[in-house]
Amino acid sequence: MKKFFDYLKRNYKYIFRAFLFILSIAIIVYIFPREGKFRYEFQKGKPWMHTNLIAPFDFAIQKSDKTLQDENDSILKTFKPYFNFDSSIAYSQKIKFQNYYIETQSDFLKAKEEEKASFNNYRKQNFIKNAELFQIRAQGILNEIYFTGIIDLNGTIEEIQDYTDIIVLKDKVAEDRSLNSLFTQKHAYEIVTKKVNEYLDSNKRVIRYPDFYKNINLYEFITANINYDQSTTENVKAELLKNISLTKGMVQSGEKIIAQGEIVDNSSFRILESLKYESENRLGLGYFSEIILLGQIIFVFACIGVLFLFLLNFRSEILKHSLKTTFILMLVVMIVVIAKFTGNYLYVVPFALIPIIIKTFYDARLALFIHIVTVLLVGFFAPNGFEFVFLSFIAGIVAIFSLTNLYRRGKLFLSAGLVFLSYSFVYFGLAITQEGNFSGIEMKNFIYFSLNGGLVLLAYPLIYIFEKTFRFISDLTLMELADTNQKLLRELSEKAPGTFQHSMQVANLAEEAIHKIGGNPLLVRTGALYHDIGKMNNPIYFIENQRTGFNPHDMHEFDESANIIISHVKDGIELAKKNNLPEQLINFIQTHHGTTKVQYFYRSYIKKFPDQDVDVNMFTYPGPKPYSKEMAVLMMADSVEAASRSLSKIDEDTISNLVDNIINDQMSEGQFDNVDIYFKDITEIKAVFKEKLRNIYHARIKYPDKK
Repeated sequence: MKKFFDYLKRNYKYIFRAFLFILSIAIIVYIFPREGKFRYEFQKGKPWMHTNLIAPFDFAIQKSDKTLQDENDSILKTFKPYFNFDSSIAYSQKIKFQNYYIETQSDFLKAKEEEKASFNNYRKQNFIKNAELFQIRAQGILNEIYFTGIIDLNGTIEEIQDYTDIIVLKDKVAEDRSLNSLFTQKHAYEIVTKKVNEYLDSNKRVIRYPDFYKNINLYEFITANINYDQSTTENVKAELLKNISLTKGMVQSGEKIIAQGEIVDNSSFRILESLKYESENRLGLGYFSEIILLGQIIFVFACIGVLFLFLLNFRSEILKHSLKTTFILMLVVMIVVIAKFTGNYLYVVPFALIPIIIKTFYDARLALFIHIVTVLLVGFFAPNGFEFVFLSFIAGIVAIFSLTNLYRRGKLFLSAGLVFLSYSFVYFGLAITQEGNFSGIEMKNFIYFSLNGGLVLLAYPLIYIFEKTFRFISDLTLMELADTNQKLLRELSEKAPGTFQHSMQVANLAEEAIHKIGGNPLLVRTGALYHDIGKMNNPIYFIENQRTGFNPHDMHEFDESANIIISHVKDGIELAKKNNLPEQLINFIQTHHGTTKVQYFYRSYIKKFPDQDVDVNMFTYPGPKPYSKEMAVLMMADSVEAASRSLSKIDEDTISNLVDNIINDQMSEGQFDNVDIYFKDITEIKAVFKEKLRNIYHARIKYPDKK
């Protein structure tokens, strides 16, 4: 047991990274749908490239989405909403009117009886007779209105705005009614008022006291008795839509479906789609589901395994770092999971974010490879897998090549626009190829593509989050740190102005060289600006900061002086950590001298003490050696620029010899053994340095003396 734990302790990093890959495979396999994949690929309008296809079993021909939608629209077009007729409302309003009328008539009679002189018995009897006739007529008007029906449209305008006819349920009997044949409350008020006025006008000779009748508020007894029945409407509508058949016709087992070379037209395409649907459903049942699970494990393992092999062979430094490995796998799994639960809105998912984010922190080759692996994984369960993979592949390539400088804000907007255009352009081509006309183009896909392009702009906040979480460094951060107004750089220019100027020249040399051989120019420039910040602790001990002719090294032994010079690396690392510089820049400070020696003091010590054994470590930088092209170029540029200042004679030959000798010495010492750099690259670097130094130390015209 102890040996087992010792083994785990020694290899826990490798075990943990292996666990990350296994966990990624498990998550992706878990979310995969447990259904088989149809073994044949086909496209509408293209020849059937496989052997003659015979139906392996009986299956129904599924209707297309467009056909089902047309049938739905047809049913909804003839459908009529349901309303309830409430017979009790007419009776209750009639009783209310009678009570109201009797009370109003009684009050009027009492008021008139007090006028004894003008209101005699004859007039009273006449009034009562006419009042009874008016009451009968008013009740008749109300009966007519309620019999026709008063519909309540408040809150139902949106539901019935597309309908002209409805179904009215009256005493459990349904009858078709036109909306125009029913009264609204406003219309009913107008009809009641009109008919009352007509009655009064036609009987004005016999009716006394007309003001009494005009004050009868008959419209107060108008209320809706036909109300919208939402529950019945929705239930009937759902039942009608539910009864629509999803299939049209059958294919018998053994029947020929399509022959090799035959064009896949609309009819054969529907049959093939139906066979694909039925086959995948059957494969997802019972015993087959376990076999499918095994196949999915193999497929996902192959994709993630290829990703592992790529990292192992071309970006091994990622596999050596658990956090970086986690980041890569997390991105892939996250996009696959999002795509799985997006359903029919798959083209809204911004797959181009993957290559954009990866390219920001690494390079275009890794970005493209991870994008391909991710798209293949999603293509396994995406509808029309070939179409999806092709569209996403093109969009990813466009995103990679269009986004050159993320720190320029307009570039990301340009990339987002180009992603939208590439999706739309390629989809348009595929659609007209498959359909043979423009009617098959689904305009909603262009809306999805525009949303996709818009979501690409999430790269800005996501890059910031990933940068802080996984300790990456982006071009935006490098741009900020390369600003000479940064606190550390301003302090360097004040305390060690010579070192500051040296760093600027090194930055120019290194940036030009890395641009030539391929790499991150902004990273090497920023690293060059900070590589000597440790000299701020003892600036006077470095010759570029000495102005008075006084050299403090004269007061120290050679080994002590060497220790002071070497310590600027350690001091620089401490300053960088104190000021929260990114790890990537600290690496430049650590490696810019590699494991070289402080040659001047080393040789001076040997010359002074020829008989003593020299401890080489006292004169050697602690390292490590550079392990990236950018670090190697900075090391070369730093040594070449510093040595060029000591040239007594400056011409093309001396500059050329200086560059060759310094870089060759570094190569012979094995300083670039850990760097993926070639002799061709080093030759180009030398040529760049020589050209830049000749421009720096170019000959100047001697001006004549002033007379």
